[in-house]
Amino acid sequence: MFDKKGFHFLFIGIICFFTFFIHNPVIYPDIMESRNLVTAREMVEYNNWLVPTMNGDLRLEKPPLPTWVAAGMEFLSPDNILLQRAAAGIIATLLVFFLYFLSVKLTRSRLYGLMAALILCTSVNIILMGRTATWDIYCHSFMLGAIYFLFRGFEEEGPRWKDFIGAGVLMGLSFLGKGPVSFYALLLPFLISYFAIYRPSVRKKGGPILIMVLLCLVISLWWPAYLYVYHRDMALYIADKESTAWLQHNVRPWYYYWKFFLESGIWSLFLLTALIWPYWKRRMSLKKEYALTVSWTLTILILLSFLPEKKSRYLLPILIPGAMVVAHLFYFWVEKIRMHLLSRSDKIIFKINAFLICLAVVALPVAVYLLFYSEGLMSTALFIVITLLFIWALWFLIRSAWKVRPLSFLWGIVFLFLMVEISLMPFIAHLFNNREMKSIREVRNIEELNTLPFYYPLGEELRIELVYEAGKRILPLDLKNDSLVRECLPFVLVSREKAENILKTDTTNRLQLEQIDVYDDNHRPKGTRWYSDLFVRYVTKIEATK
Repeated sequence: MFDKKGFHFLFIGIICFFTFFIHNPVIYPDIMESRNLVTAREMVEYNNWLVPTMNGDLRLEKPPLPTWVAAGMEFLSPDNILLQRAAAGIIATLLVFFLYFLSVKLTRSRLYGLMAALILCTSVNIILMGRTATWDIYCHSFMLGAIYFLFRGFEEEGPRWKDFIGAGVLMGLSFLGKGPVSFYALLLPFLISYFAIYRPSVRKKGGPILIMVLLCLVISLWWPAYLYVYHRDMALYIADKESTAWLQHNVRPWYYYWKFFLESGIWSLFLLTALIWPYWKRRMSLKKEYALTVSWTLTILILLSFLPEKKSRYLLPILIPGAMVVAHLFYFWVEKIRMHLLSRSDKIIFKINAFLICLAVVALPVAVYLLFYSEGLMSTALFIVITLLFIWALWFLIRSAWKVRPLSFLWGIVFLFLMVEISLMPFIAHLFNNREMKSIREVRNIEELNTLPFYYPLGEELRIELVYEAGKRILPLDLKNDSLVRECLPFVLVSREKAENILKTDTTNRLQLEQIDVYDDNHRPKGTRWYSDLFVRYVTKIEATK
């Protein structure tokens, strides 16, 4: 039963449901989500599907596919963050299934594929990206699908037209997701590793490969070509701006990603252990497959380190082959145990990795007590139930570690994640959400403001999160220009200071100012380093004196 394809599909689907969908609205949208969702909302409201705008300005920095998806969700159910994040969750689930298919095809073992898929969808960065309506998960998911079809096309005899056509289509969709990012960070490292290790034959595959490239180019470049024809100056400016950003923004030293393994969360130590190539290269039964996944992982790390601009979220693609590398380790232990060939050193390595994770799990009930129960966020009954479940999970993990049962240990980790996602996510949100927040979203419920335009003082910095929460464009206005101000009347001013302190005195005398309220959209509470005055805004209704 545990090795049947149908069971694996069902099991992976259930785990992905809890990983990417349950309790997904509990965290407030961040700046990346707000940009995407504001752009999507304006696509629907102003019908600018081909030339996106964000708060009235052209938004051409990112290809539009994820925003089209978000706009589709907006059209079906306006301002529904659950639905928006569910769309990203579907793409993340697709990513996990593509990894399963690729892993099974690579090793001819469904068990290995299942382990790789479960390790991926319990990696921290994958969980975070699969729960937010941003761009990264789209491009890497489609690219992994392209790699799967590409691998099939090369490994099977004959021209394999369907596989190469599928690869070309998915490559194009990846480009429409986030430009060349995944081509550089995921596809290129795979091709380098695959051709170096497998040396595949291209005999009888020239035609399909050409069609794949042409399909990729057509799907990838039609939108940039459209912009070049109809918005040439702006398109060239954005292209120059984006290329400059890779060289000048967030510039870090080449060794910045040395902690890359931490991105996988609970699997960090296992990943680091599995990457010790000199030790494992002769021990693995799937030597060639193991070499490919290690090479793929390290090549991603090297290529990303070459780029001057570095951010931790750029390491997302490394978790894909990284999950396969860890799966090789678990598969090795499982196979050796089945054949009664597990050496003493292999047992020690497993126990060291497993018991260190058990040590971290010990802290979970203590953290639940200190962060949630003692703060009055959790009832006594729920705290007791959760603590007992944690104790049972810890006992199960310790037992699996002591008896050297890697498969049981993996199931225990998956259960632990399910328990956290089901029972603790709403409480974890309190660590990130400001419970005293008074959001500018409230203006949506003030009927007298619904038909008025919103402005902010020209020269002030306006956070896009405020635009998202307000539910409408907030455009810049030169308040020193008296005639311009009078032309815009009546309107709503969103400002960092009181309106009367910003407007010219002679202008104020001819206007009627009604302060609606002061709003604070800081997601983090006062006293933390994330709290910023940029999210505190006065909202004032301004009209001509009667």
